[in-house]
Parts: sequence; structure tokens; C-alpha cells
Amino acid sequence: MQIGIPLETHPGETRVASTPEVVKKLIGKGFEVLVAAGAGDRAGYPDADYAQAGARLTDRVGAYDVDLLLKVRRPDAADVDMMRPGGLFIGLLETCGEDDILSAMLAKNMRILGMERMPRTSRAQSMDALSSQSNLAGYRATLEAAARYGRFFPMMMTSAGSAKPARLVVLGAGVAGLQAIATARRLGADVHAYDVRPETREQILSLGAKPITLDLGESGAGEGGYARELSADAKARQQAALGDELAKAHVIITTALIPCRPAPVLVTEEVVRRMRSGSVIVDLAAASGGNCPLTIANEVIKCHGVTIVGITNFPALIPADASAFYARNLFNLIEIMFQPEDSGPQLKDLVEDDITAAMLVSPSA
Repeated sequence: MQIGIPLETHPGETRVASTPEVVKKLIGKGFEVLVAAGAGDRAGYPDADYAQAGARLTDRVGAYDVDLLLKVRRPDAADVDMMRPGGLFIGLLETCGEDDILSAMLAKNMRILGMERMPRTSRAQSMDALSSQSNLAGYRATLEAAARYGRFFPMMMTSAGSAKPARLVVLGAGVAGLQAIATARRLGADVHAYDVRPETREQILSLGAKPITLDLGESGAGEGGYARELSADAKARQQAALGDELAKAHVIITTALIPCRPAPVLVTEEVVRRMRSGSVIVDLAAASGGNCPLTIANEVIKCHGVTIVGITNFPALIPADASAFYARNLFNLIEIMFQPEDSGPQLKDLVEDDITAAMLVSPSA
């Protein structure tokens, strides 16, 4: 059974689907691993490390023409052309339904497992790439905010005078939001946080932040631990009540996302106008339209004196650890997918396991 690790070609992507450490483990399980030359360079994993781990270095075509292809980002049409008919693909599909790329893969009789379809269960935690990458995004977004904010995050008392701590608000208390809260607290900021799901209050408090409580007349808790979209009336109440809290913030980090829906608008232009000049907004929902309507994906702009950061791939700014976490997620998934045999690892029935069944893309996806 051959596993391929290609070079990621999406603009700005620095991660790689597997690391030398994990490649060595895969080879120990009986797999043959083919790594495209230069695949790990941008993440700090040189070809020599993969070769030492036992991988076979190959060209771009060789990394795609395999039994099992592991990828970080969504493939493009050229990638699909190189994939082996009847092969198995695992990666982030970045789609909410079937599209031309998935149709082309299915036409080649490929089995496709989307990492974002991983069920949010205790058993699947070690394989949950969305959580592992969101964790890194929340951390790196907070550092970005600190670097772009022209003042201290913590309270500082020096012989030259004192500075008050920055008032930082985190919107959304999912994996990214909770990590942003924890990182901002470690940096000494005065942290406040808001989420439409009432059950997040205890998590916010446990990290030393102050929860923002709004009466919206309904809960935003959805299935599988995700938020659901609020009604139009609740959205209007939310924006009105949240505006005063946000206008007082020096830094806002937004992380609110609803699966397969545009990101909810939480930071209106009127709020941005009311914020102090020099304040910073880091919008982790930029790729889905942004929690602030002024956000421009993949750009950093200044509007009404406020810096608005629209970076869409924060994990790629920490490529070594992001790749290591993702590689371990994939390895843990592969462990439940294959059983050892004298002839080598044999793929189990993907429909019989609740995890792989949920991840599997069908023609009606």
C-alpha cells in the first residue's frame, strides 16, 4: 500500500500533510511512503529528514499516483488528473457539497474522506483536524493582534509611567476562540468574550475571562457543538446589544463561524467608527465573508483608524507545528482504517466505522 505526500500548491500554503516523525510510523505499519521533493521545505522538514525516516523521494506525479493520497488543502483539476483511479483521498475538501472537483474524483472511482466531516465525538478527538488547526489559529491570531496594536497588552508600571491593560474582546468561544482567550490572558490583557451558546460561559470563566451576556430571546446552540444561525430578530437584538461592548474594546478577535453558511456580522461599520483610533480587529472568519463587513480576505487594511486583519490561513504562519498536528490527526485516522495482514495493511470497510462513514463523500454529497 503506497501513501503519497505531495507538495501543497495553494497560494500561501506552507503546511505539509505528514512529517518525518509520522512517516517513520507509517512505514513501521507496513506502508510505503512517497514524498514529493520539497514538500516539507516550507514547514522546516527537509527532504533529507524524510529520506532518513525511510520515505522514497519522488516528483509531483509520483506523489499523486498512489493508493492513498494525503493532502492538506483542497485539490485542483490538475491534481485530480494525476490521481490514481480507484485510489483513496484524505484531506480538507473546503466545500459543503459536491462540486466539479469532487465529481471528477468520483468519476475516477476514488473514495474520498473529507477531514472537515470528522464527527465531533470523544473517539474522534485525536483525528479532528479542524480543532487542531483552529487551536493554532486562535493562538497565532492573538499574537498578530498584539504585534499590530500600538500599545501594551498587559498593565505596565515603569519609572516612565504606567499603562493600563488592553481591553480585548473575543467573539466566539469555540476552539479558536478559547485559545485566543487563553493566549491573550497569558499576555496580560483584560479579556472579555461572547458566544451565542450559553454553555460556553463556564469555559470562558475557567480561562480567566469575563463573559458578555446578552438576552437574545433564543439560544444559538446547534448540533454537534457548533453554533446555529440566529433568527433575523435575534440578530438585530444581538448587534444592538453587542455594539456598546465592542466599541469599548481596544482589540477584537472574531472567530464566529456557522458551518456551510456565511459568517454572521457581529462587528458593524458603526462599531468600527466608535472604536478608538489605533485599535485592532483580527477577523478569523475572513474566508467566509467576515464577522466584520469591512474585512477583506487576505488583506490587512486600515478603516476609520482601526486596523482590520483579514488573514485567512493562520495555521500556515506556524507551519512546523501545524503540519505536525495535522500529520498526527491523519495517522490516528489511518490506524482505525487499516488492519495489519502478512501481505501488508488492508483497508477495512469504511462504511462500518461511524467515523469514516461520516467522512466519506458519496455522489449525492
